[in-house]
Amino acid sequence: MDAAELGTSGQVVTTRAFRLSSPLLAVAITLVVIAAGCAGWFGWSWYHAEHSGTVASARLRDQVLQQGEQAVLNFNTLDYRHLSQGLGLWQSSSTGTLHAQITRGQAQFEQAVRKAKTVTTATVLDAALTSLNPQARTASIIVAVQITVKPPTGQATTKQSRLEGSLQQTSQGWKLSALGQVPVGTAGAATGQGATP
Repeated sequence: MDAAELGTSGQVVTTRAFRLSSPLLAVAITLVVIAAGCAGWFGWSWYHAEHSGTVASARLRDQVLQQGEQAVLNFNTLDYRHLSQGLGLWQSSSTGTLHAQITRGQAQFEQAVRKAKTVTTATVLDAALTSLNPQARTASIIVAVQITVKPPTGQATTKQSRLEGSLQQTSQGWKLSALGQVPVGTAGAATGQGATP
């Protein structure tokens, strides 16, 4: 009787101990599962955001815009004292029709700049891509620039211009295939002519 009671009593004690620990164990397991789920979800969200089309597209636009701005700056910066270097920069910033025009007219242009002895510098005031086609590897850019031309004697002259260019992706990056001045009040098309200082 006593043994049975002890046995029964022991069984009751054991059952109570199990019942007391079960809610704690369940809560602990639930918290572990939630934490693992959250970690997985945050990891997937970060990966998806980093590799989503929206982020990749924005990065591409930034890259094309930056390289386009630099190319336009290169075409509006020329020092007669370092003419070969400056024209070399024009060539490395261009492709297609524009590159062919520069190469074809280089000797004549060099002669004119050496005679004028001008130093031309430019600053980008604003710039934007007006189109981007990653599949065709083409883009269009419009840039507002301030151009300063300093002659050998006298005061430097400063003017502001809006330039529109066509960009082509090459193995060396995005380069200008056309560049022209935009008439005031229009959204004119790129003419394929290099901007002259």
